[in-house]
Amino acid sequence: MAELLVEQLGLLEYGKALEYQRAVARARIAGTIEEDVLLLVEHPPVVTLGRSAKERHLLASPELLAARGVELFEVERGGDVTFHGPGQLVGYPIIDLKRHRRDLHWYLRQVEEALIRALDSFGIAGERQAGYTGVWTNNRKIASIGVHARDWVTWHGFALNVSTDLGYFDLIVPCGIPAVTMTSIDREVGKSVGLEPAADAVVSAFASVFSLSARPATEVGNRLVAM
Repeated sequence: MAELLVEQLGLLEYGKALEYQRAVARARIAGTIEEDVLLLVEHPPVVTLGRSAKERHLLASPELLAARGVELFEVERGGDVTFHGPGQLVGYPIIDLKRHRRDLHWYLRQVEEALIRALDSFGIAGERQAGYTGVWTNNRKIASIGVHARDWVTWHGFALNVSTDLGYFDLIVPCGIPAVTMTSIDREVGKSVGLEPAADAVVSAFASVFSLSARPATEVGNRLVAM
């Protein structure tokens, strides 16, 4: 079975993680890295603007963001504006769709399916909403998704709220969806779950959905070796 190489990056500044995932994607495109990769990371507070971001969906000025200690990045992923911060599990799947299915819409649905399965392990009924990308539960959004691809290799990915301070989402119109209510795993289950169990559930679900065998790894960008 083909492998899914999983690297845990810990808490890492968004800019550094962005450059790292781009390097891994370039290596995957070039064939230097021969297996699909899932990078898992937690970011300090940051707002990112995707390709379809609208200025009006950023409710806070750059000055206010800076005063709150929130960085701001414009990136190449699809989608509108979103927030990343402590207590949120961010995943960057770097997947060669030529080995799966050359269809980005199919890929987005597979990412949603993996997150829905991961949520199910905590007793949370994840669901889709027609016309939107991401995962909801009881009409509250719990995970956001925005991707980019070149030569059918994906990067960027998903943000799953685990114990995220949801107050940060008041700085934006999350994903450009008016009146959306954001939630988290902790809020839905009424207790602290922790990023590590959430990461374990996500890795297992991704491996299952993409028919891959997950393997822990380090230094993916440096022609990764198994731990």
